[in-house]
Amino acid sequence: MPRAMFDYTKAVLSKVSFDVQLFSKELKKAITRLLPYEIEELMIWVDSLVKQHPQLNQCLTLLKP
Repeated sequence: MPRAMFDYTKAVLSKVSFDVQLFSKELKKAITRLLPYEIEELMIWVDSLVKQHPQLNQCLTLLKP
């Protein structure tokens, strides 16, 4: 079940990657709902997404501990 949440989170973040505010909001929600090891995986995935969408670069600060 947790893996489904992780996959769902990635799908949602991909769909809202056009809007920085929406992306930030969904990323904050994801951080509260995912398990610690999933957040680490999400950090790697978001980093690669930011390379495709540079406007999301400011959202990386949300993932810093």
